[in-house]
This record gives sequence, structure tokens and C-alpha cells, in this order.
Amino acid sequence: MSSSNSQSAIAERIVESILAQKLKPGERLGEQDLAELFDVSRTLVREALMQVQARGFVEVRSRKGWYVVEPSIEEARDAFSARRAVEAGILRQTEGRPLQQVLGRLRRHIEDEKAAIEGADPATRAFLLADFHVCLAECLGHRLLADMLRDLTARTTLVATLYQSSHEALASCQDHERIVAALADGQVDEAERLMLDHIGNVESSIGQHAAEEQSAQDRLRATLAPVAPPRPRSV
Repeated sequence: MSSSNSQSAIAERIVESILAQKLKPGERLGEQDLAELFDVSRTLVREALMQVQARGFVEVRSRKGWYVVEPSIEEARDAFSARRAVEAGILRQTEGRPLQQVLGRLRRHIEDEKAAIEGADPATRAFLLADFHVCLAECLGHRLLADMLRDLTARTTLVATLYQSSHEALASCQDHERIVAALADGQVDEAERLMLDHIGNVESSIGQHAAEEQSAQDRLRATLAPVAPPRPRSV
């Protein structure tokens, strides 16, 4: 395998691990550990990490090394907004297209989701639920948008992991099933509405935890605020 292929393989493995929620926000990625894991040089690992850094998933901290990023609430909102724009646009372009092959693949994907949920395999379950959106774009021939969605979905997965999303796997799977059913019935507008609702529900489940965390930070900030010095007493 060439150096460029090795770099890409390492980069994609990192993104896949984020989608599967196996890599957590703030987790350290040691160059030597990765070099031994992939049986490559540290130089090649560093170049792969720089690729992932350019995509916004890792950062290098001075004298500490590489870490998975911890997205802010503002960055989370941007990622969800971008997903709504991209995924709604993809669905709008399905009208009048033959979808039988697409529907077959999406239904098989949903069956895989159900099997992972029933099998209590959290990593596979998380990956498949996130990958449904990439699969939809790929099935409809949008390769560039599929790559974009993979990164956007990985970003929102990091947010969900960081802020402890309460959106259940089964609910996501059922949302996917309803979207595919609407496409099968030729109800493109309904599929688009269901997709936007689905993304909104996931975002809302994260927003609640983020608000609670922010509230706790505000309380701590108020608790540790400097105490006003006593007024001088008059003699």
C-alpha cells in the first residue's frame, strides 16, 4: 500500500471510530500508539492526523499531542443546519427518479440497524444509524455530498457523545424507516419533512443536555465570583 493510501486509511478509520462513538471528544491520539497499531512510521501517522485535522476532527495541543476535538454548541448548531440544507436538498432531487434499487438498499441498511439494536452492539449500532444518511446520498448518486455528509454526521456524532444525547437508537431507526416508506409511496415532500423532523429531534435531545451543562457552569461561575469587600466602617 502506498503512503497516500495508508494516510487515507488511517484518516478514515479515525472518522469511522467517531461515527461509531468509539473515539470520544477530548480523547488523546498518540502518534507512537497509532504507528504501532497500523505498522507505519510516526511521520506517516502525523500526516494522516493532519488530514483529519483539516476536516475538523482532531487538534494538536502544544506539548501535549493530538486530541479529538470537543465541539462547541455554536459549532454543533452549524453542523445541524448544514445537514438540514444538504439532506433536504438531496431528497427534493428524488422526485421522478426510479427508486426501486435505492429503496432496496436502504431497507437492507435499516434491517442491519435493527439487528445491531437487538444485538446490543453499541459501536455497530451507532455507526449504522449515522451511516444511513451517507448511504442515502450514495444511493442517489451524490458522491461529493456523501463525503460531505460523512463529515457532517461525524461532527454531530461528536456533539451527541459530548453532550450525552437522549435520542434513542430505536427512535432513529424508526425515523429512517418512515423516511424510506414515504419515498416508496412517492411522497417526496413528506420524506423531506420527516428528515427535517428527525434531524431536529436529534439536535433537540442534545440541546437539552447542553443547556443543563451551561446552567451548571453559570451556577459555578456565580458561586465562585469574588465577594465584594466590606464597606469601611465610619468612626
